[in-house]
Amino acid sequence: MEEKEIQDELTSIRSLMERSSKFISLSGLSGILAGIYALIGAAAAFNILYTDAFTRNFTIGDDADAGKITSRSYLLLSIALLVLIASVITGFILSYRKAKQKRQPLWGQTSRSLLFHMATPLVTGGIFILILIIQGHYGIVASASLIFYGLSLVSASNFTYTLIKYLGLSEIILGLIAACLPGYGLLFWAIGFGVLHIIYGSMMYLKYDR
Repeated sequence: MEEKEIQDELTSIRSLMERSSKFISLSGLSGILAGIYALIGAAAAFNILYTDAFTRNFTIGDDADAGKITSRSYLLLSIALLVLIASVITGFILSYRKAKQKRQPLWGQTSRSLLFHMATPLVTGGIFILILIIQGHYGIVASASLIFYGLSLVSASNFTYTLIKYLGLSEIILGLIAACLPGYGLLFWAIGFGVLHIIYGSMMYLKYDR
């Protein structure tokens, strides 16, 4: 009986330490929904990119064609931004709800550390991707977005669930493969931000949210 009480006490202490050192209010459901948003965005981007034969390889012909590339680039950026905004809002709402259920503050030292370590690679990657787009290097934009996003997840994983690290590593590997096959960037983008989010979000939901 005493041994059981000691084990229960150790479990309670471990839980308290985890609550103080890790942000455990991330919602697996938000990952699933983010993946669905990304797949919808990828479908819209596919429809925009593949309406003309020349856009398949991102080649630029005369000035009129160059105008088409520019306008479509703005459309693609708008789609990516909408996916990002929808994912962030969904993640915030579901994490706030989960934090209330677990009686953990949504904004504290741990969440600030997580945000900083995640934002640094993300902001750097975002600026780098804008430079690529301005210079016309469209073929590796998807690869760069996957790699920098993966780095941000790995960087932030010390402050939340271990599954986040494995998601980040998967994104990095996928991004490196995409860099070798630039003509399939949209496909890899859909797999990385869509399918992988749904898979890992489901794993988190089944393990931590239920």
